Amino acid sequence: MAVFLTKESKVLVQGMTGGEGMKHTRRMLAAGTNVVGGVNPRKAGRTVDFDDRAVPVFGTVVDGIQSTGADVTVVFVPPAFAKAAVIEAADAGIGLAVVITEGIPVHDTVAFTAHARAKGTRIIGPNCPGLITPGQSDAGIIPADITKPGRIGLVSKSGTLTYQLMYELRDIGFTTCVGIGGDPVVGTTHIDCLAAFQDDPDTELIVLIGEIGGDAEERAAAYIRDHVTKPVVGYIAGFTAPEGKTMGHAGAIVSGSSGTARAKKEALEAVGVKVGDTPTGTARLALGLLDAADRAPRH
Repeated sequence: MAVFLTKESKVLVQGMTGGEGMKHTRRMLAAGTNVVGGVNPRKAGRTVDFDDRAVPVFGTVVDGIQSTGADVTVVFVPPAFAKAAVIEAADAGIGLAVVITEGIPVHDTVAFTAHARAKGTRIIGPNCPGLITPGQSDAGIIPADITKPGRIGLVSKSGTLTYQLMYELRDIGFTTCVGIGGDPVVGTTHIDCLAAFQDDPDTELIVLIGEIGGDAEERAAAYIRDHVTKPVVGYIAGFTAPEGKTMGHAGAIVSGSSGTARAKKEALEAVGVKVGDTPTGTARLALGLLDAADRAPRH
């Protein structure tokens, strides 16, 4: 199984005819994603050839949905236009909007995530790599060739660490990997993904990657304590970050003891999550737990 994205998902790409949109649409198609159209009001009615696939361009998300039955959109538009693009997609009734764009003003993100929630649209991101269900579909910029279908669910604030853990655990493979983004406001949280993986019968272990700043990981720990019965392995990026500095992601800022890597690690370990000191160490913890589960007697 998979969470949020399957081989049945029909994907539109808002901004498909731009440089990034073209590059990643070609890559998504190569990964098996069912890209059914692009959206660009100035190029409506054209088609774009991607190797052996001609993809139509629609003027609006509504037109794309009506013509193709699309239920997912991937947003590659510039930051100034991202709010309008996501609101358009939500108003059109899209089920999932994957917002790759970085540098979106926080007040715009607050506005479009609230609007999407009211319309029943799930947002992944912004400022994220998207999500992949290996062997089925890839919506965003995650490389499809570094892992395979398997037994682990992955949720991560960091794009780079998403890729590294996918590679480190490639011999086991993944049900779905979700890069939720590291901005102060995101549409889908660690908790949303934990709930989805808990309910997915094919996910046997969950890997949670956090980073300094905010309290998302502490809230995830409380959720794990109360609702998650599957084993969870964690990693927190930013142990060496200086206090008071924004590190990479807009949300990664530490004030006093709040938001530190140590505080997050302690919160997760207090509810039984094994937390690695390095990405490679985290992968070893995951492999050890799966190996122990495989060797345990079945009742």
